[in-house]
Amino acid sequence: MKILDENYFDLIMNNVLLPLYDIDGSITDADSVTYINERHSIIHLPATDNICALGSMPYHIFPSLYEATSPISMRASGIQTLQDNPYLDLRGQGVLVGVIDTGIDYTHPAFRNPDNSTRLVSIWDQTEQSGSPPKDFTFGTEYKAETINKALSSETPESVVPISDSGGHGTSVASIIAGSPSITANFSGVVPKAELVIVKLKEAKRNIKNIFCVPNDVICYMESDIMLGVSYVYWVAQSLQRPVVICIALGSSQGGHDGHGALSSYLDSLSQLPWTGVSISAGNEGIAGRHYFGTAGTAPFQDDVELLAGAGDTEFALEIWSSYSRLSIEILAPNHESTQQIFPSILDCRRLQFIFHECVIWINNIIFEQETGDQLILIRFKKMLPGIWTIRIRNLENEAFSFHAWLPAGSMLTNNTYFLKSDPDTTITSPGNSYHSLTVTAYDQRVGKIIQASGRGYTRNGHIKPDLAAPGYRVPCALPQNRYGNTTGSGAASAFAAGAIAMILEWSVARGNYTSITGNDINRLLTRGARHNQDIFYPNNVWGFGELEVNKVFEQLAMF
Repeated sequence: MKILDENYFDLIMNNVLLPLYDIDGSITDADSVTYINERHSIIHLPATDNICALGSMPYHIFPSLYEATSPISMRASGIQTLQDNPYLDLRGQGVLVGVIDTGIDYTHPAFRNPDNSTRLVSIWDQTEQSGSPPKDFTFGTEYKAETINKALSSETPESVVPISDSGGHGTSVASIIAGSPSITANFSGVVPKAELVIVKLKEAKRNIKNIFCVPNDVICYMESDIMLGVSYVYWVAQSLQRPVVICIALGSSQGGHDGHGALSSYLDSLSQLPWTGVSISAGNEGIAGRHYFGTAGTAPFQDDVELLAGAGDTEFALEIWSSYSRLSIEILAPNHESTQQIFPSILDCRRLQFIFHECVIWINNIIFEQETGDQLILIRFKKMLPGIWTIRIRNLENEAFSFHAWLPAGSMLTNNTYFLKSDPDTTITSPGNSYHSLTVTAYDQRVGKIIQASGRGYTRNGHIKPDLAAPGYRVPCALPQNRYGNTTGSGAASAFAAGAIAMILEWSVARGNYTSITGNDINRLLTRGARHNQDIFYPNNVWGFGELEVNKVFEQLAMF
């Protein structure tokens, strides 16, 4: 099966362009094309070890690589107030919660009813090939509630449903949203009566990691597989005719940070449909030193970007984006060796080998990146020489200009590699730049301050992001092996906000109060009801429209 085969790239293709790649009629079979939605499919083409495959083929069709955005009070966000109100008592009844992540410990009490039956509608395990995949999907194994309940009644549940979540990220996210209450653990999810649809993602193919110079031991996930997971959750909701909230607690610093990527645009379109809410983590790159904003207003109209490469980071990629200029690039190594000036082109990929050290660089100076229409300079390093590198950017138009540069997010780099003059703004990870989805940053609910690591807006093209701040410090959660703990970060905050979306979906759809509501409608209700600090002007690029306060949404609705 090509979607599982390391000998094939999984490339995200606009459906209109598929015939251009079917030169000999070989991609017409179901194993060569995997349908995602009306706009995109995955085409499986023979892979190569040549990093310049991204060059002979355009940047935007290679799936970006995503990592988990690491995962207290409910009263801080108005949720407990609503649940204490006997006329509302919103706990997610009739609503589905979709979590596309690292898996789930389905045996945990947090995901069981009082009679010990499962609260999971289904699981799609993309990593397990021994069973039947979901309808109209070609790989993985689907486990429905009946099978999960058989596993729960077995002395060896894993022999019936062999799914696990070794890292615990998916388990923690799902439990924050919809975990069953535990008196002994002093724990409850936001909407403990909602039901769950879970997707366990398969890890990224090594051939895509190689293309983007990501070390093989980094656990990350491909954009294409996440899109398939979203498609599955939406399909289940449509089949059951139930409202659904989808939580994406994953992030990537690849792409233009403007909402134009394939996953971002997919989530954007779903957010505008009735009965479908989307909550996305803002990421945790705010103070990581991995974003640089450069400007030059006077001659010679150039800017030198200083990058400190740590000894432990031997391979990685760097992206530079600019909207209105025509830029060239020159790179100076710590030992003062330099590349020649690389001018923009359409599909060129330049391999550069230094003489006095082993470092190899590939540079794609793409004058017109097809998904955005902007210039992208993609730089990929292998056998990186530690020390301070200088990346010299020149505007060939000899006029004032600006640009953004991003290093990889999460564990793809150590903390020893960063820009010396980094900028904490415009650090929201994709798909958090999706325009109509709810992008959530994290604040410390004990003291009412933003968690400094949280991603900041705005988007590269100036849209207001994040939308809201939600509790994200030591949020109680379930952990694998029947444990409880807590987690900190914007992933936890996005899960918290997903629970708030589920509450509004219960009130509006399940209870019949506003049955045409869309995810975007809910987002606007939440931003209008956000809690404000009188000393802060809203919206802004740190807090968005303010702190999540779902009770205020219903107070405002009650005024009509």
